[in-house]
Amino acid sequence: MSRKQSIVVCAYHNVGYRCLQELIRQQADVALVFTHDDSPSEEIWFQSVRELAQQHGIPVMTSDVNLNENITLLKEIAPDLLLSFYYRNMIRNEVLEIPALGALNLHGSYLPKYRGRVPVNWAVINGETETGATLHYMVQKPDAGDIVDQEKVGIDFTDTAFDVFNKVTEAAVKVISRSFPLLISGQAPRIPMDLTRGSYFGGRKPADGLIDWQKSAVEIYNLIRGVTHPYPGAFSTLNGKKVVLWKAVPVEGQGEPGKVVSVSPFRVATGQGVLEIQSLQEEESAEQDAAEYAQSAGVKEGTFFRLTPSSPLPSP
Repeated sequence: MSRKQSIVVCAYHNVGYRCLQELIRQQADVALVFTHDDSPSEEIWFQSVRELAQQHGIPVMTSDVNLNENITLLKEIAPDLLLSFYYRNMIRNEVLEIPALGALNLHGSYLPKYRGRVPVNWAVINGETETGATLHYMVQKPDAGDIVDQEKVGIDFTDTAFDVFNKVTEAAVKVISRSFPLLISGQAPRIPMDLTRGSYFGGRKPADGLIDWQKSAVEIYNLIRGVTHPYPGAFSTLNGKKVVLWKAVPVEGQGEPGKVVSVSPFRVATGQGVLEIQSLQEEESAEQDAAEYAQSAGVKEGTFFRLTPSSPLPSP
């Protein structure tokens, strides 16, 4: 009887959890899992890869897979496959060369579009109508190796990044479900990636949520839904205070960018169209209904949000 193929998994977040869960369902021989310690500065709303591995008696490590001692360990294990599911560290070429059947990554976009970091957030912010999940071989260049399998998902105009992330997670499980038997049997396809058909996006910081009121209402709406809960949120400055806009919708209308044109409903003019703000949060206060906030804070029609925190307000 031939031996089972041994697997090393590098994983984090819900995609990591669900894909590891699918490997366990398929009775994969997972020899070791590398994951991350949760950051105290990050809102942990996702499932724990470490807990899942421990529940199934799989050895788990939170040190970087790229450390020399871990490379030595991997060479001792000599896995047939290394699979990466939302692991946050770039994996060194020296690690990628260890598994006999290759090292593969599950990326949260329909590659080659949205290579790089936080692809779901970028897709929503840019107003895309579809994205997906892609399993590809890892090479030294990020998200550039041959594709094994992909699954598309639609992005509705009302979807937040969280909604889309859940869709992508389900797509990722489908991809792993289909691909894993082919990988261990040596029958998985390898489709070269045409990088000219996509582009690379970097990570996002909370400060990138600053709203530019000169953009259109739809563009600002896409930013808001792209970084709303559980992400840090899109924000602006009103009456000298930081205000995070958690929920809004574009409506017809016009006015000077950043100008409050109505307080009930709470509407702000943009570079094109008007944004109706539905839910917001002032600095350290609780999130609340936008119209109620406008009334309690004494916001008047004609008040301006600053285009940037340091920009002067328009003359009345």
